[in-house]
Amino acid sequence: MVKAAGILLCLVILAIDVVAGILSIQAEAEQNKVKHLRLWIFECRDPSEAAFKLGLAAAALLVVAHVISNLLGGCQNCICTPDEVQKASPNRQLSVACLILTWIIFAVGLSMLVIGTLSNHKSRASCGFTHHHFLSIGGIVCFVHGLFAVAYYIFATASD
Repeated sequence: MVKAAGILLCLVILAIDVVAGILSIQAEAEQNKVKHLRLWIFECRDPSEAAFKLGLAAAALLVVAHVISNLLGGCQNCICTPDEVQKASPNRQLSVACLILTWIIFAVGLSMLVIGTLSNHKSRASCGFTHHHFLSIGGIVCFVHGLFAVAYYIFATASD
């Protein structure tokens, strides 16, 4: 029964990250539909309300997936000193490595999604530096986050 719940939880985390990735790629497509004038690294374009909403939903789903994986993965994996790293089991070491990578990937992905989403806010109808492809890159990072979040959960629960 516990294994079935674990598998279901991994599928839920992965599904949330995949949906976030798909939404952000759709937001990129919506952003590209608005008229714009691009000159080297400067861009003048109208914001896209659909891209803003899709990007916001993708960022929210990424946060939800990250919170679920971290809360249910547990905090028992604290390794503070090099001696503890040497004495820890391989599962625990992999769990900590996946946890650290998950946090890094989360920070990069959320940053990309926020930058891409804010460039489509209604108050941003001016010219400035281009924010091209931030939403699609953030979507790809969402897929990678899903893989590492599931790996973290598996190694964290296996090291108990």
